[in-house]
Amino acid sequence: MIDTDITLGGALKVSVSKSALAEHLALVSRGVSSRTAVLVLGGIQLRAVGETLSLAATDMEISIRSSVSTGVQSEGEVVVPGRLLNDVVRSLPDADVVLEHLSGEAVLAISCGSASYRIHTYAAEDFPRLPDIDTVGFHDLEADALIETVNRVGRSASRDESRPVLTGVLVRFEPGKLVMAATDSYRLAVKETPLTGAVPELEAIIPARALQELARMAGDSTTIQLGVHENHVVFGAGSGWLTTRRIDGQFPNYRQLLPEQFEHELAIPRDEVLGVVRRVAVIAQRNSPLRLRFADGELTISAQTQDVGEARESLPAPYTGEPLEIGFNAEFLRDGLESIEGDALRFKLISPLRPAVLQGPSPDYTYLIMPIRLAG
Repeated sequence: MIDTDITLGGALKVSVSKSALAEHLALVSRGVSSRTAVLVLGGIQLRAVGETLSLAATDMEISIRSSVSTGVQSEGEVVVPGRLLNDVVRSLPDADVVLEHLSGEAVLAISCGSASYRIHTYAAEDFPRLPDIDTVGFHDLEADALIETVNRVGRSASRDESRPVLTGVLVRFEPGKLVMAATDSYRLAVKETPLTGAVPELEAIIPARALQELARMAGDSTTIQLGVHENHVVFGAGSGWLTTRRIDGQFPNYRQLLPEQFEHELAIPRDEVLGVVRRVAVIAQRNSPLRLRFADGELTISAQTQDVGEARESLPAPYTGEPLEIGFNAEFLRDGLESIEGDALRFKLISPLRPAVLQGPSPDYTYLIMPIRLAG
């Protein structure tokens, strides 16, 4: 872990294998800010202390840190343009890499075999102070359970930063289970996952991006560590640490959004429906909806986009009653179908203007999708 209270001076100099350095840079660089307004947020902090080289990056929403044991010849700290450093190291031959901060020139010298580079650095004192995770108490969680829940729920979070609460995922630990919910106002995903052992006391709105980065970091890990530091949540996975701020605000009461009764409940093979949706959705461009028409014993899925074309495909469905036609956003419907596990899809309908609900064989996952009003 990184002790953020240490103040370092002098010129950093370390020797580290190219493969190890490249691996840790690839991990940490995902925390580098893509915005250029604050230059230092585009940098990766390198800190050499004792026998460890620590790397860190932050965009002020999340931070990612990692460390590698190496030969430290001189302790120090430097902040280097992250993407440039990552690209340079990846291109180096497979040999030991020497990093030396020439503090008088504000330059990081990189040498590997006959290759040498000089990269201009940022002022280390401008890099944000990251939360001190050495004092955090951690709980061990089952990685598979946590990541599966993230992957099935996270895609329903909003990308519209004008409503910050909806860009997050509600994460709540209850005795014996984990509950996650996400919504962008057009669809809602809720997943309850059983957990074994003790679970932390936590209810927080966590940025969906942070949870998606955690899923990438976890890799083949069997355990993820979770801790809370003031207004931040800290995850330890694989060889890295991810810290993210909580999102302030009130998450919508998702239980009130879920209808209690439906007019129609159909059991349809999920893979067949998903295959048709994927094919027909190719024509649903420029926000054109997918039309689903339920009639006696049949579901017909169609799309039409002006100046593009039209598509229509039918499959058997155990529907009875008056025909019902309802429209959905093609991407949102596909996301919902892809997040259902098992081949027994339960399609629950009320009317063409009321939300529909998708579930699999188990009621532990629910995907609600709002309809699009169809013309004509």
